Formats: sequence, C-alpha cells, structure tokens
Amino acid sequence: MKTTKKGFTLIELIVVIAIIGVLAAILVPSMLGYVKKSKVSSANSTASTLQKAINTTLIEVDEQTQSSGDITAVSKADNKSSTAITFTGAPSGVDCEKKLKNYMEKAKKIAFTAKCEGGACVACAVQLDKTYTGTAPSGVVTVDNYKTYSNKMGDALTEAEKLAS
Repeated sequence: MKTTKKGFTLIELIVVIAIIGVLAAILVPSMLGYVKKSKVSSANSTASTLQKAINTTLIEVDEQTQSSGDITAVSKADNKSSTAITFTGAPSGVDCEKKLKNYMEKAKKIAFTAKCEGGACVACAVQLDKTYTGTAPSGVVTVDNYKTYSNKMGDALTEAEKLAS
C-alpha cells in the first residue's frame, strides 16, 4: 500500500513568499501616500468646519451686541484644552469662547488662527500636529507642499487670505 504525503514543497513556499514580498514592496509606498493625503485632507476639513463655527459664533455675537464687525481675529495658541481661545476686538460681557465651543467642541483641542473682516471669518488655519496644517478656504496646503507649512500657521493663513480675496 502506497501512502501519499499532503503539503507544499519548500520551493512552492519560497515562491509564494517571494510573490508576497514583491507585492508588499509595491504597495507600501503607495499606502504611505494615502496616509499623508488623509492627514492633509483631515486638517483642511477641520479648518473648514472651524471657519463655519466661527462664522456662526460671529452671527450670534452680532444678534446679541451688533458689534461682531469689531472682531478682527480668533486664535488659540496650542493644542492644550486649558488654553483660552482669544477673540481680538470682542465686545465685553460676551463669552465668545463658550459660543464657539457650542458649535465646535474640538476647538478647545486644536491650535488655530483665523482672520475676521466685517463680522465674518474670511480665512482660517488649523494645526493638527506640528506636521499637518490645514486652511479654509482649502487649496493652500496640499500633499505636495504640506511640509512648507509645517508648524507655520501664520504663513498658511496669509496664503488662505489671498485665496479668499
């Protein structure tokens, strides 16, 4: 009686491992590009959401005091949740920070700067970490140039202002 052994030979296993290695060598670099693209997109999306939240806050301030046009900038220096959000030119007696947090809870956890003119937020730059900065209007920071704006919200805001006007 003849017995047959079932299984793969060593050569078959080596060929399969080689094929998997070639596929991994091709896919890993392209996957890293997707991660960068995703982070840049997330930063730009956060900036857009923040710009809308600031605009809604300015409308609410204007309904309450008719002086949202005096607000020229909104900023938060770092990613610590204990740091205050500063509304430059805000009317006294109005808790603008609380109003903004009502529309965007994440605002207390990110660093950002925004420029306001005539009672509206015209441009906004957000820094999710030291590498990824996003802007609204978007189009300033892309996958190709995101390193240019790393840790430089002011430069990104200036470019976003030019794009907005």
